[in-house]
This record gives sequence, structure tokens and C-alpha cells, in this order.
Amino acid sequence: MMRILQNHIGSAALAAACMTLAGCGGGSASGAPTSLSTPMPTPSTGATPTGEWQLVWSDEFNAPSLDTSRWNLIEDCWGGGNNEQQCYTARPENVSVQNGMLVLRAHEESWTGAAWPPHMASSQPDPNAQNTKPFTSGKVTTQGNASWRYGRIELRARLPQGQGTWPAFWMMPEGDVYGGWPLSGEIDIMEAVNLGVECADCEAGGENSVLGTLHFGDRPPGNVYLNRERSFPGVLDGEFHTYGVIWEEGRFTWTIDGEPFGTIEASEWWTAASSDANAPFDQEFHLIINLAIGGNWPENTNLRGVSTDGFPKQVEVDWVRVWQCDADPATGRGCMEGN
Repeated sequence: MMRILQNHIGSAALAAACMTLAGCGGGSASGAPTSLSTPMPTPSTGATPTGEWQLVWSDEFNAPSLDTSRWNLIEDCWGGGNNEQQCYTARPENVSVQNGMLVLRAHEESWTGAAWPPHMASSQPDPNAQNTKPFTSGKVTTQGNASWRYGRIELRARLPQGQGTWPAFWMMPEGDVYGGWPLSGEIDIMEAVNLGVECADCEAGGENSVLGTLHFGDRPPGNVYLNRERSFPGVLDGEFHTYGVIWEEGRFTWTIDGEPFGTIEASEWWTAASSDANAPFDQEFHLIINLAIGGNWPENTNLRGVSTDGFPKQVEVDWVRVWQCDADPATGRGCMEGN
């Protein structure tokens, strides 16, 4: 999500599209996980491995309000390094739990707030600087509360449409072991921009691309990204869909509604500068869900700019779930065919 001058140039490589998931108990259309009804800890050392996914964390958003022991509410007007046009606030107008769903809602309204996230402010020339933006929106993270290395990570959500919308479900390193962004990596599980908007090469119904991306490499302008993209007309049907990634040692496989659509192997992100072939994606990462408005990527594709039609816009999240494979916790492998 922290794309620097990112353009919409997703790879069409779908080498893993014919893969099938083995032993995957969750990802049902609705309700509680089909494998386990409640979150449970990672199987302890010595437990008999079954080669199946074990649910280790979830939020079904059934409480009357957001569980702040799990999620942080972000407040800043930074723009994410992408010139995004929203201020994130912790107000219920922007982040709420309604009818068993997390709702991140963007409003067209002027707002002034911190120009830097708290973790960056101390390194900026003026840590008290403020920005004013024409939209407000919502962003939540599990930083400091929950993080993982390897697993099957999914979100079931309904996404907004319109020029300038940019919903995302992604992960950032819990600790910058290899240095600041992007040296320690970024894992984008699901991103979509300008859904439903007309474009020259879109299938009927308009823009319907869903992407999964890895960011790594040197500091800008030496940053690098790889992504996998799927044309998914179902994203425009106004219904909920499940977006996920299976993260194993040396491999990422992105899924929609449980069906794999793209894989990236460590051989594609490894550089001679790293002594570890799996770095930087060999550390714990935490979750982030947000709805950005505008920014370099959406504003420079499709119809360009940001349309104010149809506001407020919102992301509705039914649940977020994290499974880990008990076959080999050290590598996360053993729960997919081909392991």
C-alpha cells in the first residue's frame, strides 16, 4: 500500500492458477470458521501434525464495537507516501462495527491532522506539521497486538466502487529487521483501485482488477515490487468475497474465494545483497485494513483524478482469519498440494 509513484502494471503470470488447496478448512461464505469455531493458539511443540490448517487468530466483528486489544485506530493526514487525499481518523464516522461487520467509511469533508504517522514523526524536520485533506476515512492495524510469520490469511469483504477509491488488505513488518521501508518488505494481500470505472481494456462492467503485491529492495528510488493481478468481474456484483494469501517460506500464493490466481517464489525477490534467500519475507508481519481515496496510482489510471460521486464510500469487512499449517511451523509448508 505504501507505493511510491506506483502504476497499475500488474503481472499476468498465473502459473499457480491450476493449484488446489489441500486441507483448507476455512473460507466459508459466512458464519464461523468451518475448521474451528473459536480462535486457538498455535499448536505447541510436540503436537502431532495433521497437515491441516489450524485457526490461530480471527475477528468476526460480533462485538458492539471494535476490539481495541486487537486493532489500532490510525489517525493521520500523511497521505501514505502516495499523495493520498484522505485523513484517517478514529471517529465512529470513519471506523465502526455495525451488524457484525467492520465498516471503514470515507467522507468528502475537509480535515486537518498530523502530517506524519507517530512512528515517523520523530525523524521529520517538523514532527508537529499538519496537513489538510479533502476526505476522511478509516484505517486499522494489528501492530503491537498480533503478528505472524507464514500462514493463510483471509478477509471477507464488500468493496466500494468509483474513480479514486483504493481499498487494501495488507501487511507490514512488526519490526524493521532489515531497515525502513521497503528494506524489511511489504505484503499486499488485496488491493483494487477505481472498481467499476470504464477503461479501454476492461471486460464488460468496468475495472475489476484485484492485485497481490510484494514490495522490497533498496530505499526509493531503488525500491522494487512484484505483483500478480486477476480480472475478477465478481468484485462488481455488490456481494462479499474472500481475499487471501498463503504465505510459506519462500512462496506466496494469492487467492480469491479460495481459488489461487498467482504465485511468487523467493527466487524472484532474492537479491545478491541479502545473505538469506527468503529475506525480507522471513520475519513477522502485522495486518492493516484501510480505504484510501486518491493517490498516485488511482489518480493516474482509468478516468484519472477522484470522482466525488456517490460519497460516502465504504469497505465492509465480515471477518478476518489467520490459519497456520501444523505440518511444519518453521516453514509454513505442508498444507498445500505440491509441498
